Amino acid sequence: MEVYADNAATTTLSERALDAMLPYLRMSANPSSLHRPGLAAGAALEDARERIAACLNASPREIWFTSGGTEADNQALLTAASIGKRQGKMHILTSAFEHHAVLNTLKKLEGQGFIVETLDVHEDGLVVPQELEAALRPDTSLVSVMYANNEIGTIQPIREIGQICKKHGILFHSDAVQAAGQLPLDMQALGLDLSALSAHKFHGPKGTGLLYARRGIHPERLMEGGAQERGKRPGTENLPGVIGMAAALEEATEEREALGKRLTTMRDRLIHGLLAAIPHAALNGDPIRRLPGNVNLCIEGVESEVLLLRLDQLGIFASAASACTAGSLEPSHVMLAIHRPYELAHSSLRLSLSRENTDEEIDYLLKEIPQAVAALREQSPLWLDRLHGRRSYLLP
Repeated sequence: MEVYADNAATTTLSERALDAMLPYLRMSANPSSLHRPGLAAGAALEDARERIAACLNASPREIWFTSGGTEADNQALLTAASIGKRQGKMHILTSAFEHHAVLNTLKKLEGQGFIVETLDVHEDGLVVPQELEAALRPDTSLVSVMYANNEIGTIQPIREIGQICKKHGILFHSDAVQAAGQLPLDMQALGLDLSALSAHKFHGPKGTGLLYARRGIHPERLMEGGAQERGKRPGTENLPGVIGMAAALEEATEEREALGKRLTTMRDRLIHGLLAAIPHAALNGDPIRRLPGNVNLCIEGVESEVLLLRLDQLGIFASAASACTAGSLEPSHVMLAIHRPYELAHSSLRLSLSRENTDEEIDYLLKEIPQAVAALREQSPLWLDRLHGRRSYLLP
């Protein structure tokens, strides 16, 4: 059996999205052209924008198409920073375990004179709204906290944070890339000013995403070029990608509640089963306030990369951290942010589920993963030291 359990990295393109894209993959017309085929392509682009906006409870003019979540996050943060700078506000508040698309952009802004303050996310992987409000300053221009963490899946109190930001007149950005398709995405109810989505996280095509920018916020240009996307994102629009994203988001919105219940049941069975079968392992992040399809464990005595290779041989395709940091020798910054010791930060396993996973696949994971862990531990001198009392365990 083969089990794809790395849906947090990317999902399979849905049949509905593929069927919607096919007619446009062979369309030769440019959406910016003024002849009839071009006008038809432009109309299809705007129809997709309207359908996406309806899924997000947003206005079509608040939707800006991008190449994905990374570009959208960059554009959102640079836009907010530009607004803050014009107002003389150079303080930005964020969390310790944001995606690198956010953290690295904020690092760039620090080099331009901005003061970036990082909030603790504690052992449960959650930002505390009261701590966030206490950290606000008169010169705070932006708060950036992701909706759901891409590694440990913890869901942040976005509504409460949005209310705090609104009360203090501060812009609020949230990376919603992992949340899309699994959590409600009502931009008005969440109180967001800026947000980012990426189609391939909810069974849409890769290379397509969007920036949500509340009415009145005009995105900064990241590139110079033509007049596409109202002059804010030059370059010929990826029409098939946008069409596929609209279809995938509609599908995800329609099935979200029912799928969420099914995934939560599978997730909890997997968590409880693995923790019962693997001694000295622990769940990373809050057990309740987490994405329906996210399982993330620290497994003492096993290196993540070695375990992943072993699982790959068994037909189990999983990950340890974000796909964007694959190959890095440094431990996950998310593991360090939730105060895992350095050694345990190298011993995480992320299993992320989607609509395509089955109960039979969960049975297979529960059977094979504990056996793989046991086999690898037998080969580890450090584990044998703990087993024979020469070294203390890090996890109970």
